[in-house]
Amino acid sequence: MSGYCAAAEEKTGPRQRPQGKVNEYKENQNITYVPVRPVQTTVLERTAKVYLVPFSLSNYKPDQFKSPKSLLNKNSNGEVLWKKTKLKKTCRRILTPKMEVTSSKAESTLQKSFLNVPTESNKQQQESTSNTVIFNVDVESSQDGDSDEDTTPGLDDFSGLSPYERKRLKNISENAEFFASLQLSESAARLREMIKKTHPPESKRKKPKKRENGTGCRRSMRLLKVDPSGVSLPASPTQPTLVADENPLLPPGPLEMIPENRDNSEPFKGFLQTWAEVNKTSSKNTEKELSSIKSYKANLSGMVISEDTVCKVTKGSIISMALHPSEIRTLVAAGAKTGQVGLWDLTHQRKEDGVYVFHPHSQPVSCLYFSPANPAHILSLSYDGTLRCGDFSRSVFEEVYRDERSSFSSFDFLAGDASTLIVGHWDGRMSLVDRRTPGTSYEKLINSSLRKIRTVHVHPVHRQYFVTAGLRDIHIYDARHLNPRGRQPLISLTEHTKSIASAYFSPLTGNRIVTTCADCKLRIFDSSCIASQIPLLTTIRHNTLTGRWLTRFQAVWDPKQEDCVIVGSMAHPRRVEIFHETGKLVHSFLGGECLASVCSINAVHPTRYTLAGGNSSGKIHVFMN
Repeated sequence: MSGYCAAAEEKTGPRQRPQGKVNEYKENQNITYVPVRPVQTTVLERTAKVYLVPFSLSNYKPDQFKSPKSLLNKNSNGEVLWKKTKLKKTCRRILTPKMEVTSSKAESTLQKSFLNVPTESNKQQQESTSNTVIFNVDVESSQDGDSDEDTTPGLDDFSGLSPYERKRLKNISENAEFFASLQLSESAARLREMIKKTHPPESKRKKPKKRENGTGCRRSMRLLKVDPSGVSLPASPTQPTLVADENPLLPPGPLEMIPENRDNSEPFKGFLQTWAEVNKTSSKNTEKELSSIKSYKANLSGMVISEDTVCKVTKGSIISMALHPSEIRTLVAAGAKTGQVGLWDLTHQRKEDGVYVFHPHSQPVSCLYFSPANPAHILSLSYDGTLRCGDFSRSVFEEVYRDERSSFSSFDFLAGDASTLIVGHWDGRMSLVDRRTPGTSYEKLINSSLRKIRTVHVHPVHRQYFVTAGLRDIHIYDARHLNPRGRQPLISLTEHTKSIASAYFSPLTGNRIVTTCADCKLRIFDSSCIASQIPLLTTIRHNTLTGRWLTRFQAVWDPKQEDCVIVGSMAHPRRVEIFHETGKLVHSFLGGECLASVCSINAVHPTRYTLAGGNSSGKIHVFMN
């Protein structure tokens, strides 16, 4: 039944309902909630205003829907709470359209309103009929006065509702009774009171008091510095710092040549006489000719190793080696990580008798050379910032150059008579040292374009050029154009991708440069023409990953065959390999049980077929004819 507006109803009066028809109510679930406005209707000389108040649980107040004791009492506003009563058939119920099309939201809020009805009102509802609906009605005097029939508001009349509507209202009332029995309002009130109560402050844990007279924990008598009888031990003397103990700086000036492994001086005097004989025979110049690769391989095949040619010379790892150019004696020098310089003369029948160990430095000896002008001189360079010359004719280690503020890495002779030298520093600087100055050596400090310098090597023919190996670059400089402010290199080789260990010119002509890099490659460059660019000739794949405990590999040229390089190997069984500049393997030195370790540093005799390799335990392995 569709409703009409209140204005039309007042003018035309109430409309009669046709008999035999039932007022059917259909819910429209798609219509949104619209608040119901009061509508004034005239029924039997009286006007009733019906309000449907929407309710929400979020705005719930405990005392909002308390029912009075008597449902028939009037409140202060003149509103009357009606019970369900039987209505006359002549009573008419007039609803506005908005009341008929109340959305599901309004019905749900009406259903929720029953959840908060107190228990007292629920009991009253149980006494009455099961379907009870409460409305607030404002009764006003009728202005029309043309109806003589007494009527009651028809909103509680169930006779005019469909079975679906009656069932729905019954379910609403049953749900309201069930939720009221749960006493949710009382529980919510108790929870609010519990929340409002302030929590007591957390009590801090009290630390237990220490017992003064009680027995304490057991402690070590050694840490308490008392003996078992309870008597305190005397205070131990203070020890110096570890830096001063491990690396004591040796005093400046010449040091006396005293072997550490000899108590008797008589054998050492015989060793000095050997050096005098070497000095006499080494003055003869021998022609150096490049043999064919076939004869070179045949000579290499005749080189063998035995137990007599393997000996431990130094205590620490060997990081530098040199072979004396003598034709009549085989003298090997090794520089150790501990600062020792060991000499081994292989001409003695007992190999232990030919070993002499000296200690001219306090830190690792990174570079060793026999003097090209005087075979009785051996020059050694160390990390401790000193460069010394061991003179066996006078049995003394002279100081050539000293710089305690820096650390040296490598050196080479700029002049053939060993009068001038170029010294490389670990911090990237270089020093020009002139030994001809009386008293102390004249030195000139130069800043290079490298952050670090590992090796320095001079061109064998054009001695004004020298090559330096940095972290990842190879630079070639001209010694005639160096200045203290720094000088850009003539040529830079930037083909390397990782750390570089060494770079050396070929020993006879200087037409080749071999480099050893941590990217497991040996590179050979064509340096026959010192120009702006030096081409890369060959790249040789070779395992150079020695780790932190082994000395790094350094590939060196063979002075007898300058197109071949010699380098240690990580392969098993242990060996020393020789490669041609084209990249082909020429020969591998295998020693069986005599060569059971990695020879990282190798030195080759300039004229004889003799090879010496040093490992990280201080042993020297010699292959010879």
